[in-house]
Amino acid sequence: MSTQTSPPRSPLRDDPGTMTCPVCDHGFIPTGRQTYCSPACRKTAFRRRHQQSAPTVTVPTAGPRREITVYECPDCGGRLLGEQRCPDCHTFARRIGLGGECPHCQEPVAVIDLLERASVTITR
Repeated sequence: MSTQTSPPRSPLRDDPGTMTCPVCDHGFIPTGRQTYCSPACRKTAFRRRHQQSAPTVTVPTAGPRREITVYECPDCGGRLLGEQRCPDCHTFARRIGLGGECPHCQEPVAVIDLLERASVTITR
């Protein structure tokens, strides 16, 4: 006569035996209606539930930059704002960088020109 021993069956609804913490996934024996294994996990779950959502970042749509780009003619050295072809020489100009018109003389000025002047330091 052979006796077979079957593995012990785990109870289906035995909460103390099957309870796991939803924050850290560690098993624990709950006391009463306890859901979390420790006060630290309970506080972490509260913070996660009441956390402010991250502010939405809106990226502006890409637009043409030709109107604010300064070009320089390689032949005559004239500066142009928003025009790639020199009206006097009829040659294509090279791009200097972003910029605009000078408020005093109305000539095209690139931002890089202003930054290069500002970065010069005088040492004595």
